[in-house]
Amino acid sequence: MLMALVFAALLAVPPGVRGDAPAPATLRLWHSYRGAERDAVERVVAEFARIHPEWPVELLAVPYEAFANKLTSAIPRGNGPDVFIAAHERLGDWVESGLIAGLPEGDPWSGFFPATVEAVTWKGRQFGYPLAFKSLALFVRDDVLGGPVPGDTDSLQAACRRMAAGRPGNFCIAWEAGSFYHHAPWVFGFGGGILDKDGKPRLDRPENAASVAFVTGLTKDGHMPQEPTSALITQLFNEGRVAMAVNGPWFLGELAPGVKYSVHPLPRVSSTGLPATPFLTVDAAMVSSKSTVPEAAGALARFLAVEGAAPRLVDARQVVALASAWDLTDVAVDPIVVQFREAAAAAIPMPNVPVMRAVWEPASQALRAALRGAAEPEAAMESAMQRIEIATRPRPAAANPLFALAGLAILGIAALVWAARRFRRDDTWSRMRASSHAYAFLAPAAVATGVLVFVPFAVGTGVAFFSHHQGEFTYVGLANFINILGSTDYAVTEPLSFWFTLGVTVMWTVVNVFMHVSIGVALALVLRRPWMKLRGVYRVLLIVPWAVPSYITALIWKGMFHKQFGAVNGLLVWLGLEPVSWFSHFWTSFAANVATNTWLGFPFMMVVTLGALQSIPGELEEAAEMDGATAVQRFFSITLPLLKPALLPAIVLGGVWTFNMFNIIFLVSGGEPGGSTEILISEAYRWAFSRQEQYGYAAAYATLIFLFLLAWSLAAGRLQRRTA
Repeated sequence: MLMALVFAALLAVPPGVRGDAPAPATLRLWHSYRGAERDAVERVVAEFARIHPEWPVELLAVPYEAFANKLTSAIPRGNGPDVFIAAHERLGDWVESGLIAGLPEGDPWSGFFPATVEAVTWKGRQFGYPLAFKSLALFVRDDVLGGPVPGDTDSLQAACRRMAAGRPGNFCIAWEAGSFYHHAPWVFGFGGGILDKDGKPRLDRPENAASVAFVTGLTKDGHMPQEPTSALITQLFNEGRVAMAVNGPWFLGELAPGVKYSVHPLPRVSSTGLPATPFLTVDAAMVSSKSTVPEAAGALARFLAVEGAAPRLVDARQVVALASAWDLTDVAVDPIVVQFREAAAAAIPMPNVPVMRAVWEPASQALRAALRGAAEPEAAMESAMQRIEIATRPRPAAANPLFALAGLAILGIAALVWAARRFRRDDTWSRMRASSHAYAFLAPAAVATGVLVFVPFAVGTGVAFFSHHQGEFTYVGLANFINILGSTDYAVTEPLSFWFTLGVTVMWTVVNVFMHVSIGVALALVLRRPWMKLRGVYRVLLIVPWAVPSYITALIWKGMFHKQFGAVNGLLVWLGLEPVSWFSHFWTSFAANVATNTWLGFPFMMVVTLGALQSIPGELEEAAEMDGATAVQRFFSITLPLLKPALLPAIVLGGVWTFNMFNIIFLVSGGEPGGSTEILISEAYRWAFSRQEQYGYAAAYATLIFLFLLAWSLAAGRLQRRTA
């Protein structure tokens, strides 16, 4: 017995105290690589672990779309990585937020290409080891082009005119023209710019408008496809229907086997003599400021950049940043990778200043508006500047939280007094004790609901009273609500105004619910008829739209509404009508959203109605028919009143779903044109993730959404009770 107690006591002593060797510290490495790049990083990390067994490494592949948000939420709480691989474009924001640590000044930075070192530098200090760099280049299908590669825009347009005459129905060149990142080379080629000397956005320049006019001209002349997307460009290039494509190294993985191509620098702009200069994006290994093993983390980051450069160059075909890695003698470097390095020679590092995050959305919206003919280039750039200025406006001033704390204390005391009086008056406590076994069964569900619903709701509501900037929250009281409800940033009639968006949201909800109920009830009445053959088959087929995930349906309908290749416009052309640019005007864009959501929503109402119709006695309708009532009279006098008890809850639920139908708005119209088709929930998302992480402002939007839905539910519940 004594020996057992002594053994237990020894086990309770911490490892370092009882003399055992401490457990090795595990390094956590996050990345978003896939395919060959992921395999190469894993091999490099395995080699690092072999050399340094005292520092085991744990890798985690995080999806690219969620990578930045996971970093900013995990690192401050000590749950993030020790080292992470990310593009340098948010480096300034992360440094100012205290997420990444500076690197030793004595490291041999001269071994890297100077542009890559500049990209990871913030206020004179390096905050990441450059791994690889990438930029846009010109992919050419020499078998389709049938001539020399254009060196300037004049020869490019001449080649396009030659192709238009010899290969009608095909395109000369293509890139994602609606993306401002892909448009940036032409901005610089025409002598324009994005930031001024003070590092502030400045898009309303004549040179920038000239670059937009150049791309618009290529589209109008038919040399470029309209509304080009990444998938469309890949398909056209693989099929040989486009001779040239502006894309980056990631395009290599999308090319079909057997496609013959070459990579070249972008052409010069003939009117200015300047090259079309793309942005240089640098993947860097950065060390978390919250790492508990900073020495090991720094060693791993440096190993990835230096010792891991050659394997990444050869195996993953990365354009590595270490200059000496290109001097391989025993292994031949892929010629395409060499061509990418040459094409990137004229690129400039993408600015890593935090304000750049506020540029992309307004600039891309303005660009798409000009390409669709909804705005002139000059007006589009001026509109973008107005939105950038609003997104970068000063944060609300800090408020004194004592009044809010006092108010919460008073409300809490009042709630406790009310509960105590209620318990004592109604003898509630005695009845609860008598039913304690029932409450015990309900406790797990109540706890889960509280943790998963009420706690996040309370936290989100609390965030609405704060302003977020570079990782710090400042209490601002009701400033966010005053700003939103007072429409201080936009006029009430402007698309991004809260009241305009609320009007669009209400109209969106009413129209959709009306369409869902009308179509659902009509189909249910038809499928109820005994003369309808194969009713079971039709029921299954009509439920399919509801069974397919909404985001898949949204992407399918998005493609169907494409101006040049969409099935909807194809049908219009077949009928002898003109094709429609669906996302150029509010009503056509709104109609596209409604059509998609109607397709998703009517099966639910149809199923509810079919179930409710089973409970209606057929004798009632037969008697009314014998009395001479028409089908319309029978429906409104007998069928519809008996359907109301089942339809009203479904309408309430459908209204809530539609009010918050984020997927359709985000994936189909994307808020186009100019954010006018955004609804409240998608607008809240934009403020949180597209406009410099204004979480407090977005939380205020979410709180107002909850209040509107609460009022709607209470009103519908009262109507339902009155009807019953």
